Amino acid sequence: MEFNEKQIEILLVAEHLFAEEGFNGTSVREIAKIAHINVAMISYYFGSKEKLLEALVLYRISGMQLHLESLSIEEISPIEKIDKLIEYYIQLINSNRCIYQILHFEVTSTKREINLDPFNQVKKNNLKLLENIIIEGQLQGLFQPNVNIALIPPIIIGTTTHFHLNKHYFQDLLHLDSDEKYENYIADELTKHIQKTIKALLIYED
Repeated sequence: MEFNEKQIEILLVAEHLFAEEGFNGTSVREIAKIAHINVAMISYYFGSKEKLLEALVLYRISGMQLHLESLSIEEISPIEKIDKLIEYYIQLINSNRCIYQILHFEVTSTKREINLDPFNQVKKNNLKLLENIIIEGQLQGLFQPNVNIALIPPIIIGTTTHFHLNKHYFQDLLHLDSDEKYENYIADELTKHIQKTIKALLIYED
């Protein structure tokens, strides 16, 4: 799904407000005010607040497919592709914390009348690209044949999201007394930890 410049501006305003005030706590009127547009324009572009949230989720996740397609054809080993894929996943979550916070607290709510079919289709497409990389490694004898591929993204996303949702706890536990140290820890130690975990699942026998 492609968005024009004004739609993207509205989506970014909505993302910030949803993350700060929650879905219920944010009104369409408030989004319109900060985006310097009238309420009718939001209705014209998206139809409803629920549809706006659907569009926001798609906007943030759809770009990943292009990156994975490019990665899948790089002339590097499947192990290197897995490392780069994990690094990209973590960078994506780290730079788009708002949307993952919204996904964690809002999209899974049974109270929302949100159509997740397009979102789930994008996730399936991304999973297929991951599957292609793993199959490549299996054909080369690098990865084990019995790999539950569907459970790999939850390990990456779940670990990184949990780290962010418990930022103050981990800052205290790991003596990360500045935001710079916290960000560096994610880019270095946390990324390496997740890479080792995933490769252990792919390489070592049961």
